[in-house]
Amino acid sequence: MDTTRTDAGRSDTSGTLDEALERLHASGPEREGWLSNHAPMAVEALVRHGQAARVHRWIDGYAAKLEDMPAQDSPVTDANWAEALGDPGRLADWTRYFVRQVEERPWREVLATWWPRLLPGISGAATHPVIRTGHAVRTLLADGGETAPRRAELAHALGYWAARHSTLPHIEPLPRAASADAAYEAVPLIDDQSGGIRERLARITALPGRPLRASGAGAGTPPPDAPGPVPRTAPEDARTELEEIVRAATHRYATHAHGSPVMLVHAATAPNAVLRILPALPRELWAASVDAAWAASAAVTAVYGPSRGAPVPTGGGLSPEEAFARAAAHGDEHAIKFADTALDVAVRRGGEDPLAVAATLRATELIEPPADPL
Repeated sequence: MDTTRTDAGRSDTSGTLDEALERLHASGPEREGWLSNHAPMAVEALVRHGQAARVHRWIDGYAAKLEDMPAQDSPVTDANWAEALGDPGRLADWTRYFVRQVEERPWREVLATWWPRLLPGISGAATHPVIRTGHAVRTLLADGGETAPRRAELAHALGYWAARHSTLPHIEPLPRAASADAAYEAVPLIDDQSGGIRERLARITALPGRPLRASGAGAGTPPPDAPGPVPRTAPEDARTELEEIVRAATHRYATHAHGSPVMLVHAATAPNAVLRILPALPRELWAASVDAAWAASAAVTAVYGPSRGAPVPTGGGLSPEEAFARAAAHGDEHAIKFADTALDVAVRRGGEDPLAVAATLRATELIEPPADPL
């Protein structure tokens, strides 16, 4: 069953999402100079899963975390974009550039052009730009999804990514594990887990290569500890491998979230964003996308993961949809976004995944709710 296509086929007929996006596009992608604006991502997840009635009240409660779009500096153009890449002082310039791009060209064409340019900087801004891009693309892939506010949301997401583009340091590739679960266990944690994510990422020296498929290496594939570069994923295997990475990261949150309940959310939501974007990309870009998604997720694990896991919690007998509704009522943007990814995992596993449910409940337990929960 191709659950990615099934999920992408849902649409919002209430108009709430477009209203919310138009309301939010007056705001910048950050506040206080570096904290991400999560509102477009959270409201997309709420609408997607039947919680549209909460959206405008949720934005009202989040309003204190919104800042106006910063002033423009100088235009980004096709001729000077390389020198502007990774310059957070050009946030507004980059946003305006991509707004023009999606007005003048098909959004899929814009995405395909910029994806290989932006992908090496997937860890920038704690992976929030790629996550926001994933939510935007999911709305565009839905039936009737190609509306002006949704194209503009993709522009805002790509502009944020370009401005905050930041690559990981040189990292020694460690042997590949035989499964995604084993690969996360093999991620070496940095010794000094102090400071912000940029300082932490700079301390990474080694990470395991992309995990092999859970079903085994396959004919002709080197064993996990074989020397040399990690072989590229065949396009036809990319989705399956990425699904395994997202599943493993989601399940791991249930037992390891106490290391950093907010930041470890991104170990699952970042690769899931890439998974959502794959259907909109040319197939020749899929293999590199899996490699980058794994590297970003492993890096978050390395800098925020605890040394030991906790006992496996229970799902309380809730369905994945009920767990998402609990996260929506909790109201925190990270809990909502994680529950959205966990629900994706459960759907891909036939709708039954007690550990994904338990992970969602763990997020609502450990993450502090807003002052005015929904």
